[in-house]
Amino acid sequence: MRALDRLAQPVEVHLGKDPEFIKKYAPDADVILCGVSTNEMLRLAFLEAKRLRWMHVLWAGVEKILFPELIESPVPLTNGKGVFGDSLAQFALAAMLFYAKDFRRLLRQQQSQTWEPFDVLDTRGQVLGIVGYGGIGKATAGLARAFGMKVVALRRRTATTDPLIDQAFPSDQLSQMLALCDYILVAAPLTAETTGLIGTRELGAVKKSAVIINVGRGPVIDEKALIDALEAGQIRGAALDVFDEEPLPAGHPFYRLQNVLLSPHSADHTVDWIYLAMDRFIETFQRFRDGLPLNNLVDKKAGY
Repeated sequence: MRALDRLAQPVEVHLGKDPEFIKKYAPDADVILCGVSTNEMLRLAFLEAKRLRWMHVLWAGVEKILFPELIESPVPLTNGKGVFGDSLAQFALAAMLFYAKDFRRLLRQQQSQTWEPFDVLDTRGQVLGIVGYGGIGKATAGLARAFGMKVVALRRRTATTDPLIDQAFPSDQLSQMLALCDYILVAAPLTAETTGLIGTRELGAVKKSAVIINVGRGPVIDEKALIDALEAGQIRGAALDVFDEEPLPAGHPFYRLQNVLLSPHSADHTVDWIYLAMDRFIETFQRFRDGLPLNNLVDKKAGY
């Protein structure tokens, strides 16, 4: 909250999240900054804020706060896109190395005091496929390139001069792209088009030696189809930071599967994430005040 002291004056700031606070202050609000509000509270604030000119959310994913009135309104919505890309890219690369060097086996052998040399994989020359080539995908591609990997990506515009991409595939060639990949990064936002995007058919096209990494949203991958593929050894493994239901309930198959690396949606929870997110808001606030185009505009109808 102290970061708000850096806002250029004059500005009047009110902080709160209960209905009484919203009814008192929202009617005069020009800007709403959303940090921890639920969808219901945010919608209440929006409906009360008759003079609202801009809304910002500190995180990147917006699918849970896109209520109909906000989608249809002319009020611009911005988010924290770009704040989390580096950390998620590092998690993705760590997951690739986890499987390439078989760290689970190393830990198992260390704990059992077993000395048993084995072969490991080199990332050089391996193919990384990216589903959702936004900020996270681009950051991961840069790291993968540094490790000598080839990069392919699913993109709406396949004609690209991006030096990080060896080949771009249109959405109707997802299975063809997946068949080439040794590692698959899923970093797509959750929309009507991406829900269940990777299901039984798509997993059937994946190499048996491939690893899937999901840092986007859980439902982009059909969870049952993924569990079936992992249990059958149809793919080598998965590294998952997002899930259909969070927190992941006790007894869920992902907890027991030895070919799953599980993160409790914390791959982007760096110790300073909230400060970086506030920096992004303050930068955008200055553009708003100066009448400049806002950064990180959300396409409310598209959902990201």
